[in-house]
Amino acid sequence: MGFWEDVEQHMVRYSGAGRFTPEMIVRAEGSYVFTESGRRLLDFTSGQMSGILGHSHPEVVATIRRQAATLDHLFSGMLSPAVVDLARRLAGTLPEPLTKVLLLTTGAESNEAAIRMAKLVTGKHEIVSFARSWHGMTQAAAAATYSSGRKGYGPTSPGNFAIPVPPVRRYDEPEQPDWRRPLDLAFELIDAQSAGSLAACIVEPILSSGGVLDLPEGYLAALSAKCRERGMLLILDEAQTGLCRTGTWYAFERDGVVPDILTLSKTLGAGLPLAAVVTSAEIEERAHELGYLFFTTHVSDPLVAAVGNTVLDVLERDKLDARAAESGAFLRDGLIDLASRHDVITDVRGRGLLVGLELVSDAAGAAVTRRCLELGLHMNVVQLPGMVGVFRIAPPLTATREELTEGLDLLAQALETAT
Repeated sequence: MGFWEDVEQHMVRYSGAGRFTPEMIVRAEGSYVFTESGRRLLDFTSGQMSGILGHSHPEVVATIRRQAATLDHLFSGMLSPAVVDLARRLAGTLPEPLTKVLLLTTGAESNEAAIRMAKLVTGKHEIVSFARSWHGMTQAAAAATYSSGRKGYGPTSPGNFAIPVPPVRRYDEPEQPDWRRPLDLAFELIDAQSAGSLAACIVEPILSSGGVLDLPEGYLAALSAKCRERGMLLILDEAQTGLCRTGTWYAFERDGVVPDILTLSKTLGAGLPLAAVVTSAEIEERAHELGYLFFTTHVSDPLVAAVGNTVLDVLERDKLDARAAESGAFLRDGLIDLASRHDVITDVRGRGLLVGLELVSDAAGAAVTRRCLELGLHMNVVQLPGMVGVFRIAPPLTATREELTEGLDLLAQALETAT
């Protein structure tokens, strides 16, 4: 049987819509993936928004070969130099008091571990998150996810509450809409519904699956104050925004806020399954006293920890935070220029190399996505109920100015011929 017949017969359709990209991918290098037919596709999503160093980065490849040949996997209670080195180095990139690190595999797993820790330490169980959030598909993470995937699976964990996403200023608006009153109203409703057991609030600094919505400057500080007033912990999910993508090492730096618990994933492994939970010594000590348990098969695995150390090496040496800021400004300017020439574009937003391009309808988004793929550009469009189409544009931090220009040119051609 052929490849697509095997897909039809044997692959579980796991994306909801049930559609796979209609190309067989056989190789990837840098900013490109290559199909069996020999087509080269410019990857404007860094895989699943993860490959911040591009595909098959030579230093990552060398680390995998070396580490796999010496130490790949251990009993979960054993530690290796790569794991401890990565924990120390990660803590060194973060402000006090974030010094304690738990290394896991996926974003859902890290959020699961963070929520579990928050519940244990506070002795409470209620969790607050955004109405367009995405934190993962496992139990507690899925219960805190509202952008999709909630219908048909029965009740979630009790005590989960959603608050509205704050209004976000469009690129052509002179002033930021008021977000303080909606935040006050949101917590008035939380207080009314709470059973007095508010444990934590978990949010993304930029809601990616929610449509690349960058929280207004000052919002995180106000949200942190709301949490402190109620004895809640603030968990920041920086799966897509951490490790230089937004032009700073962590997105929360812009707002001068330090979370109680930080979760990292996607970007930390640069495409490999590596995630982390980072918290304070005080919270970790309290969790340990209470018997905190999050024991998994691949906790503290040395192979991916070694890759994480290599990722930090490249980010630091090549100053990819500054490069993401510069490349992001170039990309944003190019997209705003496209918006000035195409009425189908209604907004350009985001930060650094995580940019959202909003179109007038989800139908337009689907049409442009198909045309981009025909032209050799892979784009990802978010199509949520009640939302228009929003492209999530997240090239590798290593993308060259020429590759960004190529992507803008291909997108321009798609807009001209598909809308």
